[in-house]
Amino acid sequence: MPAARESLLDAAYTALARRPWAGVRMVDVAAVAGVSRQTLYNEFGSKDGLARALLRRETDTYLRGVERALAQARDPVDRLAAVSAWTIGAARDNVLVRAVLTGFWNERLPAPSRAAVSSSPVPAQRRADAGVPTPSELLTQVRDRAMAALVERGRPSETEDLARACESAVRVALSYVVAPAGREEDPARLVRRVIAGAVGR
Repeated sequence: MPAARESLLDAAYTALARRPWAGVRMVDVAAVAGVSRQTLYNEFGSKDGLARALLRRETDTYLRGVERALAQARDPVDRLAAVSAWTIGAARDNVLVRAVLTGFWNERLPAPSRAAVSSSPVPAQRRADAGVPTPSELLTQVRDRAMAALVERGRPSETEDLARACESAVRVALSYVVAPAGREEDPARLVRRVIAGAVGR
């Protein structure tokens, strides 16, 4: 991703932390990024295009974090627990990731939308214009990434159990995103128990 595009997305994210999306002005985003307003429009096409690109970037960053979590350990339970911990942390720290994961949007955030047909000459923008996945689609993507990382030469029945465990890990994490635990609760411990039960350990 070109440096100007990334700087503009960073500026838009910072602006969103300070005010509702409706109050974010393109001229201010361009000024913070140190580029002209025309550069901003050349890159994203419109404020809606900027919103789609910002949502796509945050979603992709979350998915890259899932892949890093899956690479942290060898044991399937540890890997899935790491995905759950990453999901809880990413949703706690990033309001856009939380909205994409849960489908709970509010008036402060840009609405998840898709361009009818992207006419952008910028490949990254054409991808962003396709929109972000629904929570169900995102859960499926995470489950499939986990399956790809964990499945070796298992029997079909073991693969089915593992698919359930992968989905359970994300669903348990999402329950903590929607209803955060009190200080005395340890989500990681519960996630491990659920996953271990799902894979028969």
